[in-house]
This record gives sequence, C-alpha cells and structure tokens, in this order.
Amino acid sequence: MDVLVCDAQSNSLSWIRQSTSSRYEERILADQLPAPVHSETVDIDQDGDLDILLACMGQVFPNNDLIGSVNVLENTGAERYVSHEIVSDTYRVTDLRAGDFNGDGRLDIAVAKFGYQQGEIAWLENQGGWTFQSHTLSRLPGTVNVAVEDLNGNGSLDIVAIVSQQYEEIHLFENDGEGNFSDRIVFGSTNEDFGSSGISLCDLDQDGDYDILYTNGDGFDYAEPGARPWHGVQWLENDGQAQFTYHRVADLPGAYSPVGIDLDLDGDVDIIAVSGFNEWSKAEAYSLVAYLNNGDEEFEEIPLASIPTHLVSASVANFEGDAFPEIVTGGFHAYPPWGTMSRVRIWSKR
Repeated sequence: MDVLVCDAQSNSLSWIRQSTSSRYEERILADQLPAPVHSETVDIDQDGDLDILLACMGQVFPNNDLIGSVNVLENTGAERYVSHEIVSDTYRVTDLRAGDFNGDGRLDIAVAKFGYQQGEIAWLENQGGWTFQSHTLSRLPGTVNVAVEDLNGNGSLDIVAIVSQQYEEIHLFENDGEGNFSDRIVFGSTNEDFGSSGISLCDLDQDGDYDILYTNGDGFDYAEPGARPWHGVQWLENDGQAQFTYHRVADLPGAYSPVGIDLDLDGDVDIIAVSGFNEWSKAEAYSLVAYLNNGDEEFEEIPLASIPTHLVSASVANFEGDAFPEIVTGGFHAYPPWGTMSRVRIWSKR
C-alpha cells in the first residue's frame, strides 16, 4: 500500500511509495495545481490501470472567485501520467467520487463545490474522449464532501453530500438508474454554527446496507478557532430504504474525517476520527480518537494521541501485511500553536 498526498501549500500531488516493508519514498506526480485537497484513484478510462481524480479549490481560504477545477491524471503506464483539466473556472472544488450514474458503462464523477457565497453539487457525465457534461444537482454553497453508493437498495448509485455554512445539512440524491436524481435532506441541524466537517459510508451495524458517519468540528468561522461543545461524531443508521435514524456517538472538539473500520479485530465495525480545531493547551485535547464498538453499536472512547495536533484527514489500510490495519493522518495548520505539526503520519498498533 502507498499514500497519495494533496498538498495545498505546495500546490502539488505526491506519491509516498512503500518501496519495501515500512520504507517510504515521496515523489511529486504533479505540481502547479491550484490547491488540491482530495484525490481519488479509479480506472476512469477503463484501460486497466489506476488514474487519479483531483479536486482543486484554487485557494483553501474563503473566496468568491471561480478558481476551482477538476483534474484527472491519466495513467499511461510505466508510472507516467498525463494531466487533463476536465472542469475549470468554477467554484472551489472540495471533493469528488466516481460512479456510473446513468448505466451507460462509463464512469462519471460526483463533484462537491464549496464555493463561498455560491456553490454547487453536480455530476459530470462521461461522454468519452476526456469530455464530460456537467449536471447540476444543487446550487447550495458550502459542500464539504460527497460519497457514492446504493443507499436505497434499488440497484443504482446514489450521491450523499454534506453542506456546511449556515445550512448544516446532509442531502441524499436518489438515482433512478438513468442519471435522474431527486434531492432529500436526511439530516439538518438548527445550529448554524454546527461546523459540519466530514462524512463517510460504511455498514456500521452490519445489516447489509450503507450507513453514514458524520463529524462536525469545523472552526474556521471564529476569530479564535477552537473547540465548541456541540462538536462530535454521529451515525445515521440506514433502515435499508434510505430512511435514517440519527445517533450521537460521542463529543469530540474539532472532529473531522470519520472512518469505519474493525480496529480491534473483534468482528464489529469501530470508528476513528481526528481533531483539527481544539484547545491544544489542554492535556485532554485529543487529535486522534477511536470509538470501539461493543457489538451492539455502543461505543467506548479510546484516545490514541494528543500529538501531533491539527489533524483534518484520516484513512485506513493495511500497510505492514499483518492482521491489524494502520491509520494514515494528514495535518492542516492554519492557526497556532505551531510546535506539534505533522504533515503525513502512519500509525501502527504496538
């Protein structure tokens, strides 16, 4: 397993390659990218190798200009890539996922555009030859993430999107199988400062359908970014037909990037999350936390680390070839303290 890193400070995408067990070398695959913030590997041209989809914001901090873009690095073989900018001069793009939404056999792309005062959720219809037609699903600003799976069990891929700003909502765009979507809000907070920060999909209760993990912990709206008492980790339980029941899992100041994974290998799905905005001067300000499932979807909080601070990204994979998964975290350092920073780190079970 290797790691792809979007670095919005150096405007680059790099590949941290595991050359031999636990030995890593970093190589820049593309530079002069306009603030890349998410990458996704998929064989978009279906030629047998993995290409890289890139969401580029243009600038991370608030901006109304049309500076976002969607880029694809086409894998031509022999570790060489050709860049295609398939969307440009658009709202700041925060996330993207691939899927065949209209059943024509080609992979399309769901796109989240945060914008600022304007924004968009859209899907890009793959028409072949690196040409994509954009279809707007919503004009709301502030979209942080999109996720793609069949959530209502009708055999077609749906799109889930989390919209922050003053909306603080999770939208489900249900697909009829031909690329026609209906929009439904499956969660909304009355707190306009709720700080929606991330979603992911997993079958948390192992009943055969996809649930939604959801964090709220964004602190950019404040003069002094930091913890808020309503920040935390949530689980939206799917009944199999995309009707959801809300569960509060735990409080976590500055919560970001929830991931479902059987961390302790006991057969049920646990949760990890990181903290990007916290009161780092306090000893109990944790940056990496696990929530262990007792099998009945009751969770025990296990703090894993307080240092490094300012973590906003997490992923899980098996890097060492043993039974236990490793955790990869990425940092984002927008405010002090600066003494305990970490760009990319892999965490292994002792």
